[in-house]
Amino acid sequence: MSTEPPGRRLRRLRGLRKPAKKRPAAPPADEATRRPDSNEQPTETASSVLHAALYREGRRVSTHDTLADTFQQLRSTPDTLAWIGLHRPSSDELVTLASEFDLHPLAVEDALEAHQRPKLERYGETLFVVLRAARYLDDPEEVDFGELHLFVGRDFVITVRHGGAPDLSAVRRRMEETPELLKRGPEAVLYAILDAVVDGYVPVVAGVQNDIDEIETEVFGGDPRVSRRIYELSREVVEFQRATRPLNGILESLTAGFEKYAIDAELRRYLRDVADHVLHTTERVDGFRQALQDILTVNATLVNQQQNAEMRALAEAGFEQNEEIKKISSWAAILFAPTLVGTIYGMNFAHMPELHWAFGYPFAIILMAVVCTSLYVIFKRRDWL
Repeated sequence: MSTEPPGRRLRRLRGLRKPAKKRPAAPPADEATRRPDSNEQPTETASSVLHAALYREGRRVSTHDTLADTFQQLRSTPDTLAWIGLHRPSSDELVTLASEFDLHPLAVEDALEAHQRPKLERYGETLFVVLRAARYLDDPEEVDFGELHLFVGRDFVITVRHGGAPDLSAVRRRMEETPELLKRGPEAVLYAILDAVVDGYVPVVAGVQNDIDEIETEVFGGDPRVSRRIYELSREVVEFQRATRPLNGILESLTAGFEKYAIDAELRRYLRDVADHVLHTTERVDGFRQALQDILTVNATLVNQQQNAEMRALAEAGFEQNEEIKKISSWAAILFAPTLVGTIYGMNFAHMPELHWAFGYPFAIILMAVVCTSLYVIFKRRDWL
């Protein structure tokens, strides 16, 4: 672990930060709008703040459009919890948050870029959690993955979203409708988000299971396109496995810190329930991967059997054709002999052997009969006839 002071790290981050990527005109509305009565139209330069609110004793105190207003209200209002939702923030916004909440520069750098593995890290009193949310898209029959970064501190929760999932607006509504849960602090928000992410896996599991059932039907139905579908679904299952398997370690780390960080007993029960759901999901996903491997093996076996049957049919057809050729060739040879004799003696040359012999005609007939009979016997012994 580096001993470089946090302030210097932040200055280094400012120097290394990349230009902010051009964001779409209207970021996906996965959280509640910033103000219910707002008519503001998002622009390309709009803030990435989807929602920023302060809570006290589980109830909303205020809602803000900007980070500056949120910070000012948080400083002037004691015993409040700040819950800030961002969508693909710029480096300037994250540096501002880092300065205000003393976020570790390494965690800030991770939050700037997506494609992080699910993990949990503790920097002093701040937890940094990376989650991979998933949702099943019915029309293309694909799994869409989103990435969620959380900073959880003593009096704040910051969510940084990359992608379309999960729908955090539903999580916020749920928590605001149950203030007795929200007043338990930032850990309660972390639990609710974890629970939402894990619950979001349920339709994905059902969708993948349905795809596997269809693939099994296609395999035994002889669909030639099923191999490609097995491959594509296997890739999605592997990605799904990478998103779910690390959650076991994350929840184990949270459970291990129950006593040390005096986590509320009710929250412990909730987190254990989430851990049970995660275990069930990971077992199902592992089963999907094994099932797809078995299906791929069965499909390869069936394809080989089909190819062998086709080769056997071709061989049988070739054998039958060969037998017919033998018969045709045998009869052609038998008929060729008398034709040859008759053709030669039909030339009517003046000086031909045996042409004026009294037994010439019977001799020619007998010769043709003997040759034809001999050829027939030879071909019959060789099973050509």
